[in-house]
Amino acid sequence: MDMTRPAHVPLVTDRRQRLVIFCFLLTALFMATLDNQIVSTALPTIIGEFGELERFGWVGSAYLLATSATMPIYGKLGDLFGRKYVMLAAIVIFTVGSLTCGLAWSMDSLIASRLLQGMGGGGIMVSIFSINADLFEPRERARYQSYSSLVIMASGSLGPLLGGTMSEWFGWRSIFLINLPIGIVALTGISLLLPYRRPVRRPKIDYPGAILLAAVVASIVVWADSVTLFGSLLAWQSMLVVAFGVLCAISWVVVEGRVPEPIVPLKLFRDSTFSLFLVVSFCTGAVAIGMANYFALFLQTTTGLSPSVASFCFIATTTGIVIGSISTGRLISISGRYKPFTLIGLSLNVVALFIFSQLPAGTPVPFILGFMLMQGLAIGFGQQAPIIGVQNSAPREDVGAATGAVTLMRMAGASIAISIYGAIVAAGIRGVGTSIPGVEDIASLTPAMMLRLPEASRIAVHTLYTEAFVPVFMTGSAMALIGLLAACLLKPIRLPAAQVVEKKAGPA
Repeated sequence: MDMTRPAHVPLVTDRRQRLVIFCFLLTALFMATLDNQIVSTALPTIIGEFGELERFGWVGSAYLLATSATMPIYGKLGDLFGRKYVMLAAIVIFTVGSLTCGLAWSMDSLIASRLLQGMGGGGIMVSIFSINADLFEPRERARYQSYSSLVIMASGSLGPLLGGTMSEWFGWRSIFLINLPIGIVALTGISLLLPYRRPVRRPKIDYPGAILLAAVVASIVVWADSVTLFGSLLAWQSMLVVAFGVLCAISWVVVEGRVPEPIVPLKLFRDSTFSLFLVVSFCTGAVAIGMANYFALFLQTTTGLSPSVASFCFIATTTGIVIGSISTGRLISISGRYKPFTLIGLSLNVVALFIFSQLPAGTPVPFILGFMLMQGLAIGFGQQAPIIGVQNSAPREDVGAATGAVTLMRMAGASIAISIYGAIVAAGIRGVGTSIPGVEDIASLTPAMMLRLPEASRIAVHTLYTEAFVPVFMTGSAMALIGLLAACLLKPIRLPAAQVVEKKAGPA
């Protein structure tokens, strides 16, 4: 049904209907973000069936590549054609991709299916935040987007645990096939309950801009994974990828300045809020999403915890995220100010990661859990403001494009940081394992093997990894500091107060 409400009136005025729609949106979001992490612990099982160990990294990278490359495009398509059908298309693509992943017969078919799945996942992640902008007033939106951000972080924490458990009990294909009933439920609920708001302008798709932007993002993701692909971030193949990306970026800027409907309108950069939040999003992605996997490695290699026990330790981080995210959402809703919480979150990130860099080997686990709780609070406090800020600063007709851009920067920060952190850890332990009695190759040392080592050797391994993680946490702290400096330059904007809207059921 065509809904042409004024821009200041929510798409759905009935509060109960809005909440039900929001629950269906969260269901789709959980499904898409969970798949970014759930595959990690299932990879050994998948490799056992298909082989091709040298290509296992692409099972995760293919999803991240497709997700990142399509985010800004989906945001713009929502502005041009309406967010409802773009969201439904993304869910269908993701669900079909999940089916083909579950039916994969080779590593090649699995990687191709992960690309298809990622193309849908990117649309889901961007569209939900854009739809929130249609459903809720700016201050009310802050509270509900805290739940959206919470789902993203919770899925990141639960993904590895669920992936390992489901692979062990039901086989690795179950981690993909479980998305079919979830996708059908989300698709049905959103199609029936979410009204359609037709955009007022005629669609003019910027095909050259979309292709060039996708090429730029693909170059970033491939370069970030070039340690696995080419052996070094500075290999000649890596530099070729960088050169290609720079050429595409320059071409993209030229194209976006000339087309009538650019994928990311360059006029958005005239407002410093948009530009500064791109920097903040990049840095928060690096210290929140990018650091998550390395906390698990840190716990297992410096304390000797098993993978299952280490994954339960993330309850401390998740608890901090829950407290910080929900509290911040309510406080922004009441005060209308988001800058103070951005500053608090990034300041806590700087301090927490610096503390981790100073922890000696053998630090008691309860102390580590306390600092993980602090890191979770930092993430919870700081993760909402970028989306809320850019949606408030962007014109109504460009909300989707702005949301896609800031979400893309968060994923780009995570992707690049993951590669950098991995290269730092690898450099810290390379070539020293032979000096530890009983250790032939420290890189292949599992937690179970570590427990069987003599006490002196085990302590030496813990000490070695503790020292290797010092520059990792210092790098993360420096990234948070860069984000904090950008946040300090934000204007002290106050969100407009919510307007009174007649509460009666909106048409489905």
